[in-house]
Amino acid sequence: MKKRALVMAALMALTAMASTRVAQAQELLVVNIPFDFLAGNRKLPAGEYSIKVAGPERTLLLLDRQDAAASAFMNTNSVAKTEMQTESKMIFNRYGDRYFLSEVWTAGNSRGRRLLKSARENEMAQIASEPSQVTLVAGLPRTNR
Repeated sequence: MKKRALVMAALMALTAMASTRVAQAQELLVVNIPFDFLAGNRKLPAGEYSIKVAGPERTLLLLDRQDAAASAFMNTNSVAKTEMQTESKMIFNRYGDRYFLSEVWTAGNSRGRRLLKSARENEMAQIASEPSQVTLVAGLPRTNR
């Protein structure tokens, strides 16, 4: 009887861990980006995008425009801050009228994702007279009920 109870407890624990991992893989944010931008080497138009971090090491970032007109899939690196983030956000590096996606953060985490700078962004950074950053707050997707 004890063996059966232990097996059941172990199965319940594994199920709980698996469902948590699936929920993390499905982590999804939505943000309205009011300007055209570059994500890696991909130029994307303004619009409402869903953002998902995926992959076994959670290093892949998927941007998908809600109307399916554009999407991008790119590798990222982990980045950390000392404090937990109070809101989900996307950070863009701005050089003149060009915007480059730089980082993605989710509320309640002190770790985010940073995109590698493309050759084009490195070039723009060298010639820009006044580089700046633009932060857009992201939200959870709307549910149809």
